[in-house]
Amino acid sequence: MQNIRKREGKRVVRRRQRDVLCDVLLSARQCETWLTLDELSKLTHYPPASISAQLRHLRKPEFGGFVVEKRPRVASGVLRGEDFGTTWEYQIRRSIRRIVRRNQTPGPGAHLSLRAAR
Repeated sequence: MQNIRKREGKRVVRRRQRDVLCDVLLSARQCETWLTLDELSKLTHYPPASISAQLRHLRKPEFGGFVVEKRPRVASGVLRGEDFGTTWEYQIRRSIRRIVRRNQTPGPGAHLSLRAAR
């Protein structure tokens, strides 16, 4: 009985898919590399549709407010049957936040807001 309790007490903390994707994309940014959904899928072992959803979440302020950059990849070589259409590649960067005053007169109605600088 004691051995069972010890095993139950240890919880394995798993990283969220969003955190794994964020780390991969930030590392790729340091190497100045752009990655497609297919390449991200092969690196992280998550499906491309799920990665696309997580990229949308990474734009939200509560999940880091990252700037997700997207551009079409230039095709090099002969296209196969499934490769027709535009292939998009992605990169993220941290958003710079600054405080912007809405009202110039200090008082009870003065509010501070955060806006992303581009």
